Amino acid sequence: MAREKLAQAKADAAKRGQLPRREPRRRAAGPRREGGDPQLFGRAIRDLLSDRGWERPAAVGGVFGRWADIVGPELAAHTKPEGFEDGEVLIAADSTAWATQVRLLARTLVRRLNEELGEGTVTRVKVKGPQHGPRPKGLRVTGSRGPGDTYG
Repeated sequence: MAREKLAQAKADAAKRGQLPRREPRRRAAGPRREGGDPQLFGRAIRDLLSDRGWERPAAVGGVFGRWADIVGPELAAHTKPEGFEDGEVLIAADSTAWATQVRLLARTLVRRLNEELGEGTVTRVKVKGPQHGPRPKGLRVTGSRGPGDTYG
C-alpha cells in the first residue's frame, strides 16, 4: 500500500513538473544577489566605503599602516605620518636631522605616495620636527641657549 501511495505521489508531481532531481543542482555562473541575501565580506566593505565616500580616507589609512613598507625601515624608524588633509601629508620626525632629510626627500615621497593612492592625491609633504615646549623661565634658569642642535 505504501508503494502505491509513493507511486501516486510521484505521478502527481510529474504532472505538475515537480519531480525530485537525481543530479545535484548547478549554480548559475557569476554572483547573484537578491535583497537580503548574504554577500562576500570584502564586497560588502567596498560597497560601504563607496556609499559613504570613505574610499580615499581608507586608502590613506592603509598607506599610513604600511608606512615602513613604503618609505623603507630606516626612514620609518625616525618618522611617522600624522595626518592627511587637502592633499598635504603631515610627517613627524624624531630629530631635526631626520626632519631635514624628509624635506630633502619630499618630492620622492610625493611621487611614491601617489603611486599607492592614485595620481594627484598627495600634492605636498609637510614635515614637523621634534616638539619641545617653551623654555622655562625663573630665577635659576640661564639666559643663554647653550650649544647648537641638542635634539639629536
